[in-house]
Amino acid sequence: MSETLDLQTLRVVLAVADRGSISAGSQQADLALAAASARITALESALGLALFERGPRGVRLTPDGHAFVQRARLLVADADRLAGDMHDRAAGLQGSLRVLANASAMLEWLPERLARFGRSHPRIHVELEERSSPDIPLALLEGRADLGIVDLLHPLQGLAFSDLFRDTLVAVLPRGHALATEPALRFEQLLGEAFVSLTDGNAISGRLGAAALELGQPLRVRLQMRSFDAVCRMVAAGLGVGVLPVQAIAPQLGALAIVGVPLSDRWAQRTHRLATRAGTTPSPALAALLVALRDDVG
Repeated sequence: MSETLDLQTLRVVLAVADRGSISAGSQQADLALAAASARITALESALGLALFERGPRGVRLTPDGHAFVQRARLLVADADRLAGDMHDRAAGLQGSLRVLANASAMLEWLPERLARFGRSHPRIHVELEERSSPDIPLALLEGRADLGIVDLLHPLQGLAFSDLFRDTLVAVLPRGHALATEPALRFEQLLGEAFVSLTDGNAISGRLGAAALELGQPLRVRLQMRSFDAVCRMVAAGLGVGVLPVQAIAPQLGALAIVGVPLSDRWAQRTHRLATRAGTTPSPALAALLVALRDDVG
């Protein structure tokens, strides 16, 4: 019995059952017709059961054949999973990765892609944590994270960067604001306004501060909030204006009394980058994640 009940024979039986023909099933199983037929005949003889009814137009499963095929599918699927597990183990495609990402990446880019990676690499556990872009490089350099997604104006020594995705900063204004109907704004047009800003240390706050300094004008910050949603709600209440990525606040733009007006300043077009420690060879698990994310760059 054990000599006839092997995986190849099970695959032949499943192929024939699916195709309704020994000839078509043998082609699917990549076996000669005579070899496939001999395997089925030997299996039926060993079992003492007929799995198929033969006819001039092909074959169909007997009641015993239906029961056999149902169990055979489970066995073949388990065997394939086992082979995949062992292949991944041999390739190092298992373990845990710690990824630090800024809020824009968390909202705009990562969810669907990480879910897809999880389905294709179920033995790699990705631990994801939101951090502001300026906080991520030190964690990478100290080995407290494997991968970062950052918005940095200038590259840092000791890290390797590659472009990942882009987004656009817009002025977030209360609906009815004097500038709300403008097709585009320069940042300097906002400097007389009170700002609802993100907390210090955030990449967007850094961009706004640097832009105001370059213009030689103060940035009047009335409120500092920890999230994009909180900034939008304060702006909707008329407590000031904000600057946020339009891609990340689409739900708020539709639900709150606010508008997003594009900024014409060059720095309002942002490129977010993957960051890893320079001069190190990534683990197989990290290499797989990097390939998956880079391949998805449009």
